[in-house]
Amino acid sequence: MKFKLDDSLGFILNRTSTKLKNELFKCFKEYNVTPEQWAILNRLWEQDGVTPKELSESTFKDKPNTNRILEKLQMKELIVRKPHPVDKRAYQIFLTDRGWALRERLIPKAMQLLEEATVGIEKHKVVEMKTLLNQIYDNLK
Repeated sequence: MKFKLDDSLGFILNRTSTKLKNELFKCFKEYNVTPEQWAILNRLWEQDGVTPKELSESTFKDKPNTNRILEKLQMKELIVRKPHPVDKRAYQIFLTDRGWALRERLIPKAMQLLEEATVGIEKHKVVEMKTLLNQIYDNLK
């Protein structure tokens, strides 16, 4: 049986993901935000006041990792935790003014990186690639 790692879809996806993550880290370094923190901030920009569990599920990270990220964001004064109004065991996460302000700085940097990453690829092919990758994800559920 023959298997060439360099032709493996999983290997190519992982290599590309790692490269994008490393480049994003460089883009956000001056703001002291990691790609993992970026994902949490992004979800909060979409919907503020969610629980850590909801953030964990929507960013595909385990709960302990999500909690560590939230602790760092809280130390940087980008988020605050408030008791959940219904579930007394839980709390909600809200962005601070500093957390909201980062949105205007980080989103353009991320968009620029994605533009650079897709240079020479027609827009409809990028859309198709996203559709195909989501299909692969759905196939593996």
